[in-house]
Amino acid sequence: MLERNITRAEVKRVLRFGDIIEYYAHDQPFPSALLCITEGRPLHVVAALDVVNKLVHIITVYRPDITHFAPDFKTRIKR
Repeated sequence: MLERNITRAEVKRVLRFGDIIEYYAHDQPFPSALLCITEGRPLHVVAALDVVNKLVHIITVYRPDITHFAPDFKTRIKR
């Protein structure tokens, strides 16, 4: 995160207020989701939820770009 100039506060904001734009129910060992927030600088977070241990595992965090996502930063561009 720090290498990409993304703060913990930004990630927490996505986890609390972001929209789930893709859900990966079959991911192992826990289902995961791609969350997005577009206010300010758009940010994507892929996270998995461990319900039993009440933990959220952050898998990756990145700023989406228009080569992979539509201008809404929520719709993946199909190639």
